[in-house]
Amino acid sequence: TGQRFSLQVEKVLFHARSAYQDVLLFQSTSYGKVLVLDGVIQATERDEMAYQEMISHLPLFAHPNPRKVLIIGGGDGGVLREVAKHPSIDTIHMCEIDKMVIDVSKEFMSDTLATSYEDPRLTLVVDDAAKFVTQDGHCTYDCIIVDSSDPVGPAEALFEAAFFQSLHKALNPGGIICTQAECQWLHLDFISKVYRACCDIFTEVEYAYTAIPTYPSGQIGFMLLYKGPETSAAEDDGKCDDLRPLTSLRVAARTPSAEVQASLKFYNPALHTAAFALPEFARRKLDEARAQVKPRS
Repeated sequence: TGQRFSLQVEKVLFHARSAYQDVLLFQSTSYGKVLVLDGVIQATERDEMAYQEMISHLPLFAHPNPRKVLIIGGGDGGVLREVAKHPSIDTIHMCEIDKMVIDVSKEFMSDTLATSYEDPRLTLVVDDAAKFVTQDGHCTYDCIIVDSSDPVGPAEALFEAAFFQSLHKALNPGGIICTQAECQWLHLDFISKVYRACCDIFTEVEYAYTAIPTYPSGQIGFMLLYKGPETSAAEDDGKCDDLRPLTSLRVAARTPSAEVQASLKFYNPALHTAAFALPEFARRKLDEARAQVKPRS
């Protein structure tokens, strides 16, 4: 990308190569413990909430009553920590390809990010998510959160149209997906390509972003995807009481309880809506991509 960001290392706590990637965790002088995969910062204890809270609560609070949630990636435990704050959720499935990331996070960040691995609602699967979501036998989900690294190496398949088709099948009607979607300053052509592909698959597609100092250009984006109800209210015999026509992914369907809001350091309902307000260059690019989509028959 032609730019560089650096943190001062106080002490290397762990460094090894897994079957998939280089895994480094160090104590920094100003950002707490830092997790780095293949040379790219994934999380720091100082600013991780700007990412973990937004990628989790944008879809979860946009849904009126999420019960079953799938987390893809997220081995550091941050998304799991945030998902576990929702009392309506009774099932959490998590699929992470790299067990080393889980183990290192549990060993060194058990009091910050990896706090919820003992949650009884959790079923943890160590597997390739691109294969997991196509397998028979698992349930369908109200929300799917894809906490992937950049689209190279083990995460490359998580940005392809075939993967989004599989996610669509794994999603309940009225369900919402949120996936990590790169930085509008650096990857707008790539974002536009993914956005265009998702518009062919999902009922509603939106792009949001958050500010986070240790990610490239100080920002990271999210693609939010909504699967509309497949039956009418007259046809579902009351079985889909949680479904309602989605006004917009941009507006929270629920607000955090006082207890949950007190536990948050970044997300709030006002920020939920603000996250979708794009600068004009990005808005125009995505509008152009949407205009290429053929009308649904």
